Amino acid sequence: MHAYADDLAYIHDVEFGGFTRGSAPWILDILHQSGITDELLVDLGCGSGIWARELADAGYKVLEIDISPAMIKIAQQRVPDGEFRVESFLKHNPPPCQAVTSLGEVFNYQFDKRNTLKAISHLFRRVYAALRPGGLFIFDVADPGRNHSSLRQRHWKGSDWAILVKIEHDAQGRSLTRRIVTFRKVGQLCRRHEETHRLQLYKGTEVVSMLREIGFRVR
Repeated sequence: MHAYADDLAYIHDVEFGGFTRGSAPWILDILHQSGITDELLVDLGCGSGIWARELADAGYKVLEIDISPAMIKIAQQRVPDGEFRVESFLKHNPPPCQAVTSLGEVFNYQFDKRNTLKAISHLFRRVYAALRPGGLFIFDVADPGRNHSSLRQRHWKGSDWAILVKIEHDAQGRSLTRRIVTFRKVGQLCRRHEETHRLQLYKGTEVVSMLREIGFRVR
Protein backbone atom coordinates (compact mmCIF):
# COMPACT_ATOMS: atom_id res chain seq x y z
CA MET A 1 0.00 0.00 0.00
CA HIS A 2 1.09 3.54 -0.70
CA ALA A 3 1.73 5.64 2.38
CA TYR A 4 0.70 9.17 1.47
CA ALA A 5 2.44 9.79 -1.85
CA ASP A 6 3.11 13.36 -3.05
CA ASP A 7 -0.42 14.44 -3.99
CA LEU A 8 -2.24 12.91 -1.04
CA ALA A 9 0.42 14.25 1.35
CA TYR A 10 -0.14 17.73 -0.09
CA ILE A 11 -3.94 17.47 0.18
CA HIS A 12 -3.81 16.05 3.68
CA ASP A 13 -1.58 18.92 4.77
CA VAL A 14 -3.78 21.69 3.38
CA GLU A 15 -7.18 20.21 4.30
CA PHE A 16 -6.98 17.56 7.01
CA GLY A 17 -4.72 19.00 9.70
CA GLY A 18 -7.60 20.08 11.92
CA PHE A 19 -7.35 17.20 14.40
CA THR A 20 -3.68 17.88 15.07
CA ARG A 21 -4.10 21.64 15.29
CA GLY A 22 -7.06 21.23 17.62
CA SER A 23 -5.21 18.76 19.84
CA ALA A 24 -2.00 20.78 20.11
CA PRO A 25 -3.02 23.29 22.84
CA TRP A 26 -4.46 20.52 25.02
CA ILE A 27 -1.35 18.31 24.71
CA LEU A 28 1.01 21.22 25.29
CA ASP A 29 -0.93 22.00 28.46
CA ILE A 30 -0.51 18.39 29.65
CA LEU A 31 3.23 18.56 28.97
CA HIS A 32 3.60 21.82 30.87
CA GLN A 33 1.53 20.57 33.83
CA SER A 34 3.86 17.56 34.00
CA GLY A 35 6.92 19.80 34.11
CA ILE A 36 8.04 18.80 30.60
CA THR A 37 8.97 22.13 29.05
CA ASP A 38 12.00 21.97 26.76
CA GLU A 39 13.21 18.37 26.57
CA LEU A 40 13.45 16.03 23.60
CA LEU A 41 10.08 14.81 22.36
CA VAL A 42 9.67 11.92 19.91
CA ASP A 43 6.68 11.96 17.56
CA LEU A 44 5.73 8.76 15.72
CA GLY A 45 3.85 9.20 12.45
CA CYS A 46 4.56 12.92 12.31
CA GLY A 47 2.86 13.49 8.94
CA SER A 48 3.49 16.92 7.46
CA GLY A 49 4.94 18.38 10.65
CA ILE A 50 1.97 20.39 11.94
CA TRP A 51 2.49 19.10 15.49
CA ALA A 52 6.27 19.40 15.08
CA ARG A 53 5.86 23.11 14.31
CA GLU A 54 3.77 23.60 17.45
CA LEU A 55 6.40 21.80 19.52
CA ALA A 56 9.29 23.73 18.03
CA ASP A 57 7.49 27.03 18.65
CA ALA A 58 7.01 25.95 22.28
CA GLY A 59 10.75 25.34 22.67
CA TYR A 60 10.93 21.55 22.40
CA LYS A 61 13.55 19.55 20.57
CA VAL A 62 11.78 17.18 18.20
CA LEU A 63 12.61 13.85 16.60
CA GLU A 64 9.94 13.09 13.99
CA ILE A 65 9.31 9.68 12.41
CA ASP A 66 7.08 8.90 9.43
CA ILE A 67 6.94 6.15 6.80
CA SER A 68 5.99 8.60 4.01
CA PRO A 69 8.90 10.41 2.27
CA ALA A 70 6.43 12.95 0.87
CA MET A 71 5.13 13.79 4.34
CA ILE A 72 8.65 14.10 5.71
CA LYS A 73 9.57 16.46 2.88
CA ILE A 74 6.70 18.82 3.80
CA ALA A 75 7.56 18.53 7.50
CA GLN A 76 11.20 19.44 6.89
CA GLN A 77 10.11 22.56 5.06
CA ARG A 78 7.79 23.48 7.94
CA VAL A 79 10.39 22.84 10.67
CA PRO A 80 13.88 23.27 9.14
CA ASP A 81 15.62 22.77 12.50
CA GLY A 82 13.81 19.53 13.35
CA GLU A 83 15.24 16.03 13.04
CA PHE A 84 13.21 13.84 10.69
CA ARG A 85 13.53 10.20 9.67
CA VAL A 86 11.67 8.17 7.03
CA GLU A 87 11.00 5.00 8.98
CA SER A 88 8.24 2.63 10.07
CA PHE A 89 7.31 3.25 13.68
CA LEU A 90 7.61 -0.52 14.20
CA LYS A 91 11.34 -0.27 13.50
CA HIS A 92 11.96 2.77 15.65
CA ASN A 93 13.87 2.51 18.90
CA PRO A 94 13.24 5.81 20.72
CA PRO A 95 16.22 7.49 22.40
CA PRO A 96 15.96 8.55 26.07
CA CYS A 97 13.32 11.27 26.22
CA GLN A 98 10.62 12.83 28.36
CA ALA A 99 7.66 12.34 26.04
CA VAL A 100 6.50 10.32 23.02
CA THR A 101 3.43 11.29 21.02
CA SER A 102 1.52 9.84 18.08
CA LEU A 103 -1.50 11.69 16.68
CA GLY A 104 -4.03 10.60 14.08
CA GLU A 105 -4.62 6.84 14.58
CA VAL A 106 -1.04 6.12 13.47
CA PHE A 107 -0.81 2.74 15.19
CA ASN A 108 -3.85 1.43 13.29
CA TYR A 109 -2.39 1.88 9.80
CA GLN A 110 -1.22 -1.22 7.97
CA PHE A 111 1.39 0.40 5.71
CA ASP A 112 3.93 -1.89 7.40
CA LYS A 113 2.63 -5.44 6.90
CA ARG A 114 4.18 -6.50 10.21
CA ASN A 115 1.78 -4.27 12.13
CA THR A 116 -0.16 -6.35 14.65
CA LEU A 117 -1.18 -5.82 18.26
CA LYS A 118 1.80 -7.94 19.27
CA ALA A 119 4.18 -5.76 17.23
CA ILE A 120 2.66 -2.65 18.78
CA SER A 121 3.20 -4.18 22.22
CA HIS A 122 6.92 -4.50 21.42
CA LEU A 123 6.98 -0.85 20.36
CA PHE A 124 5.22 0.20 23.57
CA ARG A 125 7.84 -1.64 25.61
CA ARG A 126 10.60 0.26 23.79
CA VAL A 127 8.78 3.52 24.48
CA TYR A 128 8.46 2.60 28.16
CA ALA A 129 12.19 1.86 28.35
CA ALA A 130 13.06 5.16 26.65
CA LEU A 131 10.93 7.42 28.84
CA ARG A 132 12.60 9.00 31.83
CA PRO A 133 10.75 8.92 35.20
CA GLY A 134 7.63 11.04 34.94
CA GLY A 135 7.63 10.86 31.15
CA LEU A 136 4.46 10.81 29.07
CA PHE A 137 3.22 8.67 26.18
CA ILE A 138 0.29 10.39 24.44
CA PHE A 139 -1.52 8.83 21.48
CA ASP A 140 -4.91 7.96 20.02
CA VAL A 141 -6.17 4.79 18.32
CA ALA A 142 -9.26 3.92 16.29
CA ASP A 143 -11.51 1.31 17.88
CA PRO A 144 -14.16 -0.93 16.28
CA GLY A 145 -16.78 1.78 16.80
CA ARG A 146 -14.86 4.17 14.54
CA ASN A 147 -17.45 3.87 11.74
CA HIS A 148 -21.04 2.82 12.34
CA SER A 149 -22.01 2.17 8.70
CA SER A 150 -20.52 -0.58 6.57
CA LEU A 151 -19.92 1.66 3.52
CA ARG A 152 -19.60 5.39 2.98
CA GLN A 153 -18.43 7.67 0.19
CA ARG A 154 -17.20 11.19 0.69
CA HIS A 155 -15.49 13.90 -1.35
CA TRP A 156 -13.71 17.21 -0.83
CA LYS A 157 -12.18 19.77 -3.20
CA GLY A 158 -9.90 22.78 -3.12
CA SER A 159 -8.64 25.32 -5.63
CA ASP A 160 -6.13 22.92 -7.20
CA TRP A 161 -7.19 19.50 -5.94
CA ALA A 162 -10.08 17.10 -5.33
CA ILE A 163 -10.32 13.88 -3.36
CA LEU A 164 -12.81 11.00 -3.39
CA VAL A 165 -12.84 8.49 -0.53
CA LYS A 166 -14.76 5.22 -0.30
CA ILE A 167 -14.82 3.90 3.27
CA GLU A 168 -15.53 0.24 3.99
CA HIS A 169 -15.97 -1.01 7.55
CA ASP A 170 -15.56 -4.70 8.28
CA ALA A 171 -17.11 -5.17 11.73
CA GLN A 172 -16.28 -8.87 11.94
CA GLY A 173 -12.65 -8.38 10.93
CA ARG A 174 -12.41 -5.15 12.93
CA SER A 175 -10.87 -3.28 10.02
CA LEU A 176 -11.43 -0.07 8.11
CA THR A 177 -10.42 0.41 4.46
CA ARG A 178 -10.21 3.77 2.73
CA ARG A 179 -9.98 3.68 -1.08
CA ILE A 180 -8.72 7.11 -2.06
CA VAL A 181 -8.60 8.81 -5.45
CA THR A 182 -6.90 12.21 -5.71
CA PHE A 183 -6.84 14.76 -8.51
CA ARG A 184 -4.29 17.57 -8.44
CA LYS A 185 -3.76 20.36 -10.94
CA VAL A 186 -0.27 20.37 -12.45
CA GLY A 187 0.16 23.23 -14.92
CA GLN A 188 -2.77 23.00 -17.33
CA LEU A 189 -3.36 19.32 -16.62
CA CYS A 190 -4.87 17.30 -13.79
CA ARG A 191 -2.97 14.37 -12.28
CA ARG A 192 -4.88 11.35 -10.91
CA HIS A 193 -3.56 9.05 -8.18
CA GLU A 194 -5.01 6.16 -6.15
CA GLU A 195 -4.14 4.83 -2.70
CA THR A 196 -5.71 2.21 -0.44
CA HIS A 197 -5.29 2.63 3.31
CA ARG A 198 -6.22 -0.22 5.64
CA LEU A 199 -6.57 0.27 9.38
CA GLN A 200 -6.81 -2.52 11.92
CA LEU A 201 -9.15 -1.45 14.71
CA TYR A 202 -8.24 -2.19 18.33
CA LYS A 203 -10.51 -2.25 21.36
CA GLY A 204 -9.57 0.40 23.88
CA THR A 205 -9.70 -2.16 26.68
CA GLU A 206 -7.10 -4.28 24.87
CA VAL A 207 -4.73 -1.34 24.50
CA VAL A 208 -5.19 -0.20 28.10
CA SER A 209 -4.59 -3.72 29.43
CA MET A 210 -1.44 -4.02 27.34
CA LEU A 211 -0.10 -0.67 28.56
CA ARG A 212 -0.71 -1.52 32.20
CA GLU A 213 0.96 -4.89 31.81
CA ILE A 214 4.07 -3.11 30.51
CA GLY A 215 4.07 -0.75 33.50
CA PHE A 216 2.32 2.42 32.32
CA ARG A 217 -0.21 4.26 34.44
CA VAL A 218 -3.06 4.92 32.02
CA ARG A 219 -5.53 7.79 31.74
